[in-house]
Order: sequence, then structure tokens, then C-alpha cells
Amino acid sequence: MAISLAFIIVLGLGADYLFRRLKLPGLVGMLLVGMLAGPHVLGLIQPEMLAVSADFRKIALIVILLRAGFELRKDTLHRTARPAILMSSVPALFEIAGVVLVAPFFLDLTPLEAAILGSILGAVSPAVVVPLMIQFMERNLGAKKGLPTLVLAASAIDDVFVIVIFTILLAMETGQQVNFAWQISSIPVSIVLGIILGLIPGYLLYKLFTKMEFASPRRTIIVVGVAIVLTWIEHLAEKINLPMASLLGVMALGFIILEKQESLAHQISQKLKRVWVFAELLLFVLVGAQVNLEVAWNSGLAGLAVIGIGLVWRSAGTYLSVLGAGLTWREKLFCVISYIPKATVQAAIGAIPMEAGVPGGEVILAVAVLSILVTAPIGAIGITLYGERALEKDDLSVYRFKTLRDQLKLPRVGQRVRHKGSGTVWKVIEESEVWVQKPPRDGEPVQTVPGIYLRFWKPRADLPAGKGKTMSHRYTPEDYSFWHHWEILEE
Repeated sequence: MAISLAFIIVLGLGADYLFRRLKLPGLVGMLLVGMLAGPHVLGLIQPEMLAVSADFRKIALIVILLRAGFELRKDTLHRTARPAILMSSVPALFEIAGVVLVAPFFLDLTPLEAAILGSILGAVSPAVVVPLMIQFMERNLGAKKGLPTLVLAASAIDDVFVIVIFTILLAMETGQQVNFAWQISSIPVSIVLGIILGLIPGYLLYKLFTKMEFASPRRTIIVVGVAIVLTWIEHLAEKINLPMASLLGVMALGFIILEKQESLAHQISQKLKRVWVFAELLLFVLVGAQVNLEVAWNSGLAGLAVIGIGLVWRSAGTYLSVLGAGLTWREKLFCVISYIPKATVQAAIGAIPMEAGVPGGEVILAVAVLSILVTAPIGAIGITLYGERALEKDDLSVYRFKTLRDQLKLPRVGQRVRHKGSGTVWKVIEESEVWVQKPPRDGEPVQTVPGIYLRFWKPRADLPAGKGKTMSHRYTPEDYSFWHHWEILEE
């Protein structure tokens, strides 16, 4: 398995670099590497690695959803709640309807088999969409109207909705008794329980981290470990028929820590950003390795036609979902494009109908695989390129403070720093975000820039924090003085 990891790292990073140089999303290169290095082409990834790939992909998905949770602000969620709820169900229903209309003619499936195929195709891929939305959020693109947050939140709920529909349709096809009222009601129940599942441990972790001093890496490891436990709890709940969307819980865990103590959330998020470099490789290369190019080829032009028509219907549903949300036509089109990529759910459940003995199961699997091959790269490229044009940059976005922190590499509350001149050790005990009026130059208009205020305390055993000698400074985009005078001590 070690050599498989080596291939994933070396080839994945190489493809990521090459595609970024071509101004294309690096994840597209990773997907292609997975397809070529997987068992269906070159076979460079060993069977032992593939046997545990589902767990690796789940951990990687947890990492990116945690990062998403640490970016979800309450005020933005309030603004995007209505269109997010509509986008979590309407586009999928439209796509299922479109597939049901054409799949019986193109692929010789029964209407129920076509509906099963539509429910598989109807799920957007959070693995593809979420990282791209976070990139936009970190660069303040679309922050004013909360578009990346809208797509991010809707895509997470979309998967819950589609999987429930798939479960109902598959049970009908295989002759199982279906309690429709319970299955439909399980969608909101699953969402609510999933959010509660994340909020409670998130709040407890916040209390733990504020009462006990853990180094930032340890806090991050604890958060990831708890998030993995949440997905295990969902697995246990399934055995007693209790629906629970644990991936929403993972996002809620990050959200509540951000709401309670923003500086703590940013510290954990920064460490997760480093973890994501490796997790991203595992996720996209292993998703690509699941794609059987021969199976996809067998679905041919008929499969492409069904996928294309389904996407047209899906796009209409997405457009209707964002009507009345105060978006321009470019922003609405961005939402439509953002809902194109398919990968995670299709790879996870595409083979289930065939394993369950559905007559058209092999055809369903072929089209599901083909949808990954076609829509994941096209969707990722479309989101990246069109997002640059469609999303308005918000000069007063709160995300500019995050960018400023990354730019100046400032410490967080609780971190210790050493003064380079005197060698004395100080501790950061306070920080705040302020907007600063930048003095105009040569007749230029007054500019408002973000600033971060830090207060340092010289620790003394006989005095509580903040008592005794303190100093403070305000850092702005052009002020790189921190690293002239200080160095951050590793925790």
C-alpha cells in the first residue's frame, strides 16, 4: 500500500501543478491521474489501497466539510436560507423527471429503472464543489451576496435528499414494502438530527479548548477525530432506522466553534488547510480510480444524451430555485454551473442497483460512471473560469481579514511570541478586526482597508492574564513590521 500512496502523491501533485499552470483546476488533473493509475487502466494503485479507499475518501471529505463549517457565518446563512433550501431539492427533482422522460427510449429502461438512474445522477458532488466554493470565499468573490455559501450549504443537503429518493425507488423496484410517509419525513428529520449531532460536540469542544490549553495541531486532530466519530454514529443509527445526516453535523461542528470564538476557529481552520493538501490528493485520485472507463464507454452516445438532457432539466430547476434571490443573470448562471459536477455519490451508489439484481443495473452503472467522467472535469473548469467573471469582489467582506492574516502571517490569541530585540516572551491575549481609513495619495479617493489589532502580554506567574506589562499594535495590508520584531514560538 505504501507504493500506492507514493504514486498518488507524486503523480497527483504533478498533475495538480500541470493543470494549474494551464489555468485549470488542479482537481481535474488528480481525477485523471486516478482514472489512469486505477485498476481499470495501468493498475498502479494496489488492491489493498482500493480496499480501504472508501475510508480514505470519507476522511478527506470530512476535512473539507470541516473547513466549510469554519467558513459558514450566521448572517450569510440567514441571507441565503430560502434559495439554499430550494436548491437542495428542486434541481434534483427536475433532473430525475428529465431522465425518466428520455432514458426508456435511449437506454431501453423501464420508467422505474429510469427514475433510479435519475436519482443517482441527481446528486451534486460536494467533493468537487466545496473546495472551489471555499477558494472563492477566501478571495472575497461573491461574499456580498453569499453565493459560495449558498452553493456550499445547498450541495450538502442535496445529497441527503437524493439518497432518500434513491432508497425509496430501489425498494419499489426490488419489491420491498415502502413506508412513503416515513421515508419522506426522514429527509427533514435527517437534516435536523445531523445538525444537532454536530452542534452539541462542537459546543463541548469550544468549552474544552477555552478551559484547557492545547497546541493548535492537537486541537485540530481532536476536531477531526470527533468528526469521524459523527459519521460512525450515523452508521449505528442506520441499524435502528434512525436517519441522520452526519456530514451536515461535521459542518455544524465547525460552524458553532466559529460562532463562539472566531480566533479559535481560524487557528483550527489554518491547520486543516495544511491537512487538506494531502487529503485532497487522496480524495480526487481515489475517486478517479473508481471510474471504469470501459463501463463508461459501453453506455456510448445514448448515455451521453441522457446525461445531457438531465443536466438541461437540472439547470432549469436550479435557475428557478434562485429566482427572487436578488441575483444578476450572471450570478444565476454561476449557480447553474456550480450544480453540474457529479462524482462522490455516483461513485458510492452507482453499482448498488446491479448488486440488488435490478435488470437494468449494468446500464445504470455505466451511465453513472460516464457522468463522473464527463461532468466532474467540465463542471470544475466551468466553476473556476466562470466564477472569476460572474462573482463580484466585496471590498468590505469579512473574508478580507482572513486573507490579511494569511498575508501577514500573524499569530492568534493564545499563541506565544518572542521579541527579536530583547528575547523576551509575550503572549497574544486579544485581537480584533477593524476597518481603517487609508490616507489618500496624489488626489486618490480615501480607501478603507482591513486591519487587525493585537494586544500582547508579558506573562508573570504572580499576575493573571492582562495584568502587568502589555503592548498593542494594529496591522494593515502594507504593514509587515510583525516579522521585523517578533517570531512565533511553536506550540
